[in-house]
Amino acid sequence: MIGSLTRVYSGISEKVPNYVDHPCFRKCPEKADVMTCVYNFTVEYHYVLGVECGTCPFNVTHCKKPGCIAADGVGRSVIAVNRMIPGPGIHVCLGDVVVVNVHNALDGAEGLSIHWHGLHLKGHQHMDGVTMVTQCPIAARTTFQYRFPVKIPGTHFWHAHSGLQRGDGVFGSLIVRQADSDEAHRRLYDEDLPEHTIHVQDWLLQPTVNRLAGHQHGVLDNNPQSILINGQGSFQSFMYSIAGQIRRTPHAEFSVSQNTSYRFRVISNGVLNCPIRLSVDNHTLLMVATDGAPFDSVEVKYFNIFAGERYDFVLNATSRVDSYWIRAKGLGNCGKKKVREFAILKYKGSNITIPAVGRNVGEDSKEVVLNPVNDDVIDLDSVLLLTDLNSTLPDDVTMKEQPDIKLYVAMDFNSKVTRDLSHGDVLAMGHTMRGMHHAHFPQLNGISFVTPPSPPLSQLRDIPEELFCNADTLKMNCSTHYCKCIHRLVVGVGATVEMVIVDEGKMLNVSHPMHLHGHNFRVVAMDKLGASTSMEEVKRLDREGLIRRRLSRAVIKDTVAVPDGGYVVIRFVADNPGMWLFHCHIAFHLVTGMQLLLQVGQPDQLPTTPANFPRCGNWRYTEPGATEPPRKNNHNGRHGGDDDGDSTRRSCAVCSGTSTGKRNDFLILLGVGVWCFEQFLNRMR
Repeated sequence: MIGSLTRVYSGISEKVPNYVDHPCFRKCPEKADVMTCVYNFTVEYHYVLGVECGTCPFNVTHCKKPGCIAADGVGRSVIAVNRMIPGPGIHVCLGDVVVVNVHNALDGAEGLSIHWHGLHLKGHQHMDGVTMVTQCPIAARTTFQYRFPVKIPGTHFWHAHSGLQRGDGVFGSLIVRQADSDEAHRRLYDEDLPEHTIHVQDWLLQPTVNRLAGHQHGVLDNNPQSILINGQGSFQSFMYSIAGQIRRTPHAEFSVSQNTSYRFRVISNGVLNCPIRLSVDNHTLLMVATDGAPFDSVEVKYFNIFAGERYDFVLNATSRVDSYWIRAKGLGNCGKKKVREFAILKYKGSNITIPAVGRNVGEDSKEVVLNPVNDDVIDLDSVLLLTDLNSTLPDDVTMKEQPDIKLYVAMDFNSKVTRDLSHGDVLAMGHTMRGMHHAHFPQLNGISFVTPPSPPLSQLRDIPEELFCNADTLKMNCSTHYCKCIHRLVVGVGATVEMVIVDEGKMLNVSHPMHLHGHNFRVVAMDKLGASTSMEEVKRLDREGLIRRRLSRAVIKDTVAVPDGGYVVIRFVADNPGMWLFHCHIAFHLVTGMQLLLQVGQPDQLPTTPANFPRCGNWRYTEPGATEPPRKNNHNGRHGGDDDGDSTRRSCAVCSGTSTGKRNDFLILLGVGVWCFEQFLNRMR
């Protein structure tokens, strides 16, 4: 903050603020004028079309009443921030200090945390907001204050990073603008307005955890039925008995003036495997940025957006004064039920409420599409890959010929024998076979991630070393056993890291959107090799020089979809000491283990924990007056997963059906015995 130029604004006097008129949204000055921007978030259970909605959708104005969550018209419980979905948008300038007081008002003592997706939080690593990685969950009826300067410009968002709460409504925009002179594409548009932020996501007709449990236990599928645009949809129909008409909850609407150009910012809060294809009738889209980073503008008719991604485009409002459909077509698992949703682009002066063009017109035309999904390479005449984009930002050390560290990460749904999700001869998440309990788990390098018992960023010493593992440290074959642990890779501070991510694609046709916390990265190579591939095949191609890397002006992202049966190669500088998740942004895959922990730096290089930071973890009863024996840990592990390791030989620290629990009990007793013996020797001296 800069002396007298620092001003503090807060909506604390408002009972449930929406921050639409927050003073921190302003034209960002050319000279530093830092503001401290305070927001108060109250997280609570809510309900679609509750009493706050009056007679919505029969009276459409009631659908916009404060506290009304209309969604797609299907009654279900949700989790809302300040009684809104999406929650309040945060619009600030580069360098501002953001302060968010998150109050957990969830009945039933459910914990939560908020992640600031796209921000690196260097120097403020404990603010990353990942439950049981960077912090303890915010307990019910308590308030946790997030406080950090914003150092990364662009389109970002915030969302819950605890359980499945993100899928039930805990998300909102986080837009960091900068001075016009620093904005690469400022000359391309006239307006950049908060109301032109577009959130898209697949939406379930029941609480997300219900769908997960039903899917795991063989009752429900994992195919979404609905899409929301800015929290609005039209899935449910209502019969208006007075007029004999069908009514639906209203579409989201975006207003423009003719002959004016606008910057739109699109954020995907996707929950399941549902990439969304976005287009605007009678308009082309001039794409200018992704995940907050600009690239040379390219004009397309469509673009696909995966969970966790963001894209910015410029729309030139040069069509005749009218209303036009904004189309969001669901792909992947959404395609199985032909899920789609619509918003309205309305020119000022138009009297047309609903566009005259049919909702199914033009959806299958063959046009250029950016960011293709698996089958697009075959089905469409022209596609633009991420590696076709040219970053406007200067080359950095990641563009050198050879990285300092190379990591290989294989991903797939692996069929495992386990009783974790079965009972007796009844099997969930797989095939029912008497005496065999195969389930298909989304894994990285054959390992399912286990949530740590304490946050390693602040309480690393409280976590037994044997709970961590990676491909180098495992002692059993994970190709035949179900392996689970705190999957950790360790890299040195300042190292240029290359990660070759391979989606082997043996089980299902899914493109996993992979998100890295604490860093962004260059996408230097990507390709789809076939319906499936293997880590061994990709390593062979790499050895033979058949994976060509783009080492100049490669696009910058923090979330990238890996082609099924293909690979993506990313590079980043590990210049942010801390504990950072690398994970699939499909919610079901995340919570069932498709993630790993990237530890940047050795324990003595990790950031200092803030004063009075909350603590949590295991507890064991100790007799009054007794002393807990000291725990000896060694957390100076190898990084694991490098190109010298043999990824075909996999074993695990914790495997179902092993005697790990008994072994841990023995180790605890042994440690107590050693400690007692040391005390005896000290007394003898």
